Amino acid sequence: MEAGLSGVGYTETRVTGAGVTEARATGTGVTGAGSAGIGFTESGAGVEPRDPGVVFAEDFENGQGATPVLVTEYTGAAPVNQTYTADPAWLSSCNGWIVSRLGPEATPRAAGCGDWWPSVKKLAATLGEWAGGDPATNHAVAAYTHADPGAGKTQLETRTSVGVGAGSRFLAFSVDVAETNCHGHHAKLGFHLLDGSDAVPAFTTPIEPCARADSTVDGIAVGTYTSDAPVLFRGPKLGLRLVNFQPSGYGNDAAFDNVRVLDVTPRLQAAVKPRRVEAGAVSRLEFTIVNTSELAAKKGWSFTGELPAGLTMAGDAATTDCQDGKVTAPAGGGRIDVTGTLPEGAKSCTVTVPVTSARAGSYSVCAENLTAHTGVHPHGCARARFVPPALTFDVHAHGARVTGPLTAGPLAASDLVCTPLPGWHDASLAGTVLPVGAGSVKVVATSVAGTVDRAGRRTATGTAEVTQVSLLGGLVTADKVRSAATARGDGAGRVTATGEAEFANLRISGAPVDTTRVNLVIDVPKVASVTVNERVPYADGAGVAVNAIHIRTPAGTDTVIGHTRAALTHPGKPCPVL
Repeated sequence: MEAGLSGVGYTETRVTGAGVTEARATGTGVTGAGSAGIGFTESGAGVEPRDPGVVFAEDFENGQGATPVLVTEYTGAAPVNQTYTADPAWLSSCNGWIVSRLGPEATPRAAGCGDWWPSVKKLAATLGEWAGGDPATNHAVAAYTHADPGAGKTQLETRTSVGVGAGSRFLAFSVDVAETNCHGHHAKLGFHLLDGSDAVPAFTTPIEPCARADSTVDGIAVGTYTSDAPVLFRGPKLGLRLVNFQPSGYGNDAAFDNVRVLDVTPRLQAAVKPRRVEAGAVSRLEFTIVNTSELAAKKGWSFTGELPAGLTMAGDAATTDCQDGKVTAPAGGGRIDVTGTLPEGAKSCTVTVPVTSARAGSYSVCAENLTAHTGVHPHGCARARFVPPALTFDVHAHGARVTGPLTAGPLAASDLVCTPLPGWHDASLAGTVLPVGAGSVKVVATSVAGTVDRAGRRTATGTAEVTQVSLLGGLVTADKVRSAATARGDGAGRVTATGEAEFANLRISGAPVDTTRVNLVIDVPKVASVTVNERVPYADGAGVAVNAIHIRTPAGTDTVIGHTRAALTHPGKPCPVL
């Protein structure tokens, strides 16, 4: 038989998930409020190549007017104030003059150009038009060779070194060139970067404007040319040398302008995918090496990184699609060593390293995590968040339950049954009579809750409080009993389950009871066995059940007063059974 609810007001409130409220009431009305979720956001940079940076630029315009000057007499703009030298062969026979279309109509006596002077000025004007400037005022260094200069002669060289900053980087040159008389021998230009006394070629194939023109203006081949073999330059200062490999003076008529040394170092950026995973799971740390927009080959870059404490390599399965790529990232370690090449035409390549964290936490992999890098510019940060596992809540509470020949309850039950959603549920009951012979209680109040803190850690808690307890015809009495069960998950998903019970004036057969003892069993001869402050672990240690008072009679009646149990289990496991 089941006990009735005599003269009672019974209320129950349940909230689960993101504020979905269910309410059932007899007597007073109830309301409920939800719990907020946890989010994580991160922005990442794109992988499109960017234009190179300019380390040094010369436009041959500083202080220039209509009067032509030899390139060896020119001084560049402040603060560098660069000056230049050239081989004698390129300072005679109509070569080496900085000129514009505003130059004198008559051929300067020292120029040695004869009737070709107007054509010299036209080359400078064509370069001005090509660069989007004023063709009339643009200055360029012209050569209209009237004698064989010889092969491999220097047309332009800086007198002093230019500071490029600390660290290694890929450097290249860029130059605008116009050439005429393409029926003759073509100019063949090549730039070298000077590292002290060492001249390092920044090309594999010399510039040949007549053969590889970007455009033709009034019959003149013109274009902007960037070196096809960037130099991995390690010195803090550099010089520049322009060499013409064409030995003949038949043809070889070209002018150059807008000489630039470019920083074409790839940028190194990192991302974590996915950015939010559970502790113990594996994410991917991706390093992307992004080329600059000219897409020249970059060979021999490298970097070494140290992961932040708590983040480790998840295995030996690091991969890369970089040419000549080599990745050293031992499982369980925190150091990554990478070398490789960006082949010509490649926009980017990628290094992927599996990473994990045993505990919840947020991690950033930034430029400062690189202990060494050569030929790459670190860019930005990658951020990852490892969250505690989304453990399943299973928590219950009731004030009383009688099973066996006589049955009642569970009374004022509150439950969150095997759900991943946080929430809470409470209930109360007043003036309850248990089945005949079992006893009575006056007021019952229960509640259960599943919560997630800001760090993602989960807690399941249940409480049950019962007043004016009288059982077995008054053999077991108490003014109040209260039980509580709690299961807490940590950042690694480990669960700690604890329970407690409190009593006010608990007596058995009229004698006070030591309620501090756990699982205290008191026998009432021929009547019942009474267990006080009973604790029962379950769910493989991830849960605990607490019974404030548990009575078993020889007739098979089982009475529990003040029951709570709480567990947290990993997703995919069966719902725990007590």
